[in-house]
Amino acid sequence: PERIGFFECQLGEGLKPVPDEEVIELYGGTQHIPLYQMSDFYGKGPSLKQFMDIFSLPEMTLLSSVIDYFITHGIEFDQVHLYKDISDAIRDVHVKGVMYKWIEKDMEQYILHGDEIYAVLNRLVNHKKKLFLITNSPFSFVDKGMKHMVGKNWRDLFDMVIVQADKPNFFTDRRKPFRKLDDKGSLQWDKINQLEKGKIYKEGNLFDFLRLTGWRGSKVLYFGDHLYSDLADLMLRHGWRTGAIVPELETEIRIINTEQYMHSLTWQQALTGLLERMQMYQDAESKQVLLEWMKERQEIRSLTKNLFNPQFGSIFRTFHNPTYFSRRLVRFSDIYMASISCLLNYDVNFTFYPRRTPLQHEAPLWMDQLCTGCMKTPFLEEMVHIR
Repeated sequence: PERIGFFECQLGEGLKPVPDEEVIELYGGTQHIPLYQMSDFYGKGPSLKQFMDIFSLPEMTLLSSVIDYFITHGIEFDQVHLYKDISDAIRDVHVKGVMYKWIEKDMEQYILHGDEIYAVLNRLVNHKKKLFLITNSPFSFVDKGMKHMVGKNWRDLFDMVIVQADKPNFFTDRRKPFRKLDDKGSLQWDKINQLEKGKIYKEGNLFDFLRLTGWRGSKVLYFGDHLYSDLADLMLRHGWRTGAIVPELETEIRIINTEQYMHSLTWQQALTGLLERMQMYQDAESKQVLLEWMKERQEIRSLTKNLFNPQFGSIFRTFHNPTYFSRRLVRFSDIYMASISCLLNYDVNFTFYPRRTPLQHEAPLWMDQLCTGCMKTPFLEEMVHIR
């Protein structure tokens, strides 16, 4: 299971991939997707859907399984109707609270204990940082979940808690005022002129939040796990610092640190450099060698991709190019990590500096593109003679 950019995924008929030739034919004989068909700012284009949040996993699985069932049993169907019905069903499970009830019945199975989460929050509070929670979930679910993860006194860690916020509308719509809830979760009628520590608020909007707190600009660091619903507006419209939580990152880092991956990537880069530099030799023997190199390079590219996922590869790259998800991630987040607990590895005052990656014209030697100026890449010293 993983997040995928919409045009990196392979189209499928149910549980079977569609051949490349058929996909290209669907797009008029080209791999190019016209801009008007691509998703808009929030990932909802006229004819392409971008799957990139946790709810995408059951939606993709259900779509694939139902289509496979219909095809296998010879049942005719309209793809538009099928997509709408499945999307509506998944939305209703979420919006009507059915999902929350299922999870609340078995917290041990669905929600992890968060000793490290408590450690991060407590550490920030001890260093005089102000914490707030903005969530689309209802208070009853948040309260039970946070008690399970962090402890019964979890509310003491936060200066304010906002539930059923209706993100991303919370960040752009000025119309909904805050409403206060009592300790039992019942709505109160009083007008909100200040946001008090220890109180629970429902709905509201970011503009009132900024006015009542005065927390603005780069002094605020906001963490979220959805690039559009959580981070995009806050960075682009309001100048907040943003941190993306990408749980899949843990597995990806483990894979790229394996000897098999590092060896494959290094040799792939070596072959790419050889092909680029030696292609001017056009005699029969040289052409044969070049063909063998191209074949081997393609095999290694596929092998490297399959180390992450045989169907989709890495969520961050389609072979050597960044995925759409990866580009959006870099655009809308200042930092990203697998879990908020990763912050325990750093001092509270630690500064994260951006890495300088070479542009094409800044890296004239193909070997330097691989190691960005260092000689610490495994197997690299063994290959220096190729240069």
